[in-house]
Amino acid sequence: MTTRSRLGACLATLSLATIGVATEAQAHVSFVTATAKPDATVVLQLQVPHGCDGKPTNELRIKLPEGFYAAKPQPKAGWTLEIIKGDYAEPFDHHGTPMTSGAREIRWKGGDLPDDNYDTFVIQGRIAGVASGNSLAFATTQLCGSQTEAWDQVAASGTDPHTMKNPAPVVNVVADGVEPSAQHHDHAGMHAGMDMGAMETAGAETAAASEPEAGAAATATQASLTVSDAYLKAMLPGQPVGGGYLTIANAGSSDDRLLSVTSGRAGVVEMHEMAMNGDVMTMRKLDKGIVVPAGQTVELKPGGLHLMFMQVGQPFKMGETVPVTLSFERAGRIELALPVESAAPGARRKK
Repeated sequence: MTTRSRLGACLATLSLATIGVATEAQAHVSFVTATAKPDATVVLQLQVPHGCDGKPTNELRIKLPEGFYAAKPQPKAGWTLEIIKGDYAEPFDHHGTPMTSGAREIRWKGGDLPDDNYDTFVIQGRIAGVASGNSLAFATTQLCGSQTEAWDQVAASGTDPHTMKNPAPVVNVVADGVEPSAQHHDHAGMHAGMDMGAMETAGAETAAASEPEAGAAATATQASLTVSDAYLKAMLPGQPVGGGYLTIANAGSSDDRLLSVTSGRAGVVEMHEMAMNGDVMTMRKLDKGIVVPAGQTVELKPGGLHLMFMQVGQPFKMGETVPVTLSFERAGRIELALPVESAAPGARRKK
């Protein structure tokens, strides 16, 4: 049985400027990095380089193939996220727990991506049961008002996908030391003028950010407040927005309030709250800050209160630390160096 869940988000992000090339109008919707290792967790960036015959893109639908499991899409500012769930053809072993169903199609809806802009849509998931040398096709539909572009053609073995008008975005499963076949190039990388060296570097950084690794979270005490378990999530190459999390304990007799957060690594840091409204999860900016009641502890964590680091020039890399200043109404300024941890599922170290 198919079920649906909706997730509305106000995750502040910026559309990337269009990369101007002569063949841009014919550029395909495809993945930034088109290769992945067998039985590995991957973060896929689907790039949309244009609209439909000049019209802005309002909706993007991606069907997830068998062999791609435990999918989690990334919310986007101004778009409603719909996750269509269903049964897998074969059970998937997810960290020792059999999974028989999950996300089968992802839809970003209600947005407005102009034809002269470029953006990426991100999904994290696990490739399982797919041997090296095979590929996974993600049939994608791009909706621009009443007009539709279907990227769903799959090249037969020995066929050059460049001869196809609307090839489906493909991920090639390649073991270490094995080169992908010539028919499995990244279309958008070619049409948008990206050099292969840059693509390989981006792929290596993405893979590194997906490897679980423990870290020592930042801790600081000032006045009646103790800030602990503070950390950031590793970001994808080119990603301008990152998430930050921490716990604030107030041992005093008066309430305090986190007024602002700054960092030399981000142009803006905002405080956000994610909450369920019926079957829709919304995220909103907290312009008045976050209250820390006397004698209580407030936790900023994924799915609830959290920090959004925006206009990040150099994406946070796993293993490094990022300087952050918290400004409180009573306790004043607290400075910490937040460690960057893996963005992979299950990678969060235990407190």
